[in-house]
Amino acid sequence: MEKIPMTRAGHTALETELKQLKTEERPAIIKAIAEAREHGDLSENAEYHSAKEKQSFIEGRIKELEGAISLAEVIDPSKLSGAIKFGARVTLVDEDTDEEKTYQIVGEYEAKIEEGLLNIKSPIARALIGKEEGDSVEVKTPGGGKSYEVLKIVYA
Repeated sequence: MEKIPMTRAGHTALETELKQLKTEERPAIIKAIAEAREHGDLSENAEYHSAKEKQSFIEGRIKELEGAISLAEVIDPSKLSGAIKFGARVTLVDEDTDEEKTYQIVGEYEAKIEEGLLNIKSPIARALIGKEEGDSVEVKTPGGGKSYEVLKIVYA
């Protein structure tokens, strides 16, 4: 199996979510299913079916998290330097609008674009890998092409 790169913060977040699902969500849903069973006929019991559906989702998420954690390769960006690679915090300027944006390139399980955490498999991240400060980057996105200039690269 292929290793999944992630930062220490991303790995910790997955472990926290897994612990919460196993210690809080799973017991709560088991209790809800038991209570719904007490209400009688299961074929017409909406509470029971809803609880079973939620249990299925929780168990699926637990398996997904366990798999991701077992394949995780935790990378410490503070030990890296040079051209853009996994873990870099990159400040870009849009060459058309002069708008500055800062992203950190992270693994797919910790990516949250609204928080500036960019999935390493995204078109922007793939275009940035290997670039240096001052380089111009052409990114092909579903909405069309974009041009950025790399202003700053920080590994922290």
